[in-house]
Amino acid sequence: MKPALFPVDRLNAAGLNRQAVFNLADLPSDIRQKLMPQAGETQLILLGHGGRRLWACVAPTAGESKDPIDDHCVATLRQLFAEELPEHHYRILYPGEQIIGLQALGQLAGWHHPSPFMIGVDARWGSWYAYRAVVLSDTDFPAQTPVDRDKPADPPSPCLSCTERPCITTCPANALLDGHFDLARCSDYRLQADSPCAFTCLARLACPVGSEHRYDAAQLHHTYARSLQMIRHYRNQAFR
Repeated sequence: MKPALFPVDRLNAAGLNRQAVFNLADLPSDIRQKLMPQAGETQLILLGHGGRRLWACVAPTAGESKDPIDDHCVATLRQLFAEELPEHHYRILYPGEQIIGLQALGQLAGWHHPSPFMIGVDARWGSWYAYRAVVLSDTDFPAQTPVDRDKPADPPSPCLSCTERPCITTCPANALLDGHFDLARCSDYRLQADSPCAFTCLARLACPVGSEHRYDAAQLHHTYARSLQMIRHYRNQAFR
């Protein structure tokens, strides 16, 4: 049987424009064990988005769902496998309840470099990308070789050549002093009344890498409203 072609165009059109396919057998053993693959599953498909396309797909119906981006991604995958890959088995691990090391997978794909503001960056998209789905399947798509986690990435982190460090100097909470992220300072500042970082991140906005892909105001508000809700939830739990 001729191997199926990876549905790049369809995924791009749905806003899932970052894609990586790995053979499970090629993944580091610690990652493979955490994934807990089932019999017959041969590949891992990692999907993400970069820039504004995904939000453009989601925004028209965003108010109809509690998790519009997750729902869109799951619906896209279900429809894709049903229509183009009906003979193949698949499991969506993320979005889902299983704990997935997304940044570790991003490093294997060559997407992720740590930043002072705790969001991955890369040379093309800057920090304006995110992981959106992890799928295990019995497909036989052409796979890429995982990037060696113990060797310097190519291209290297854009942070290494950044001398002005605007993310650190711009942060109004001083949460990035010495390049180390202070979650408590960040959270305290975001919870302040009329905080300018309640629904955005001024440090992230200051990063010049990939600035042409920066999310628009609605996407930023959606993203940071969710994280602010989590901060409030955990603070309330702590003071009970």
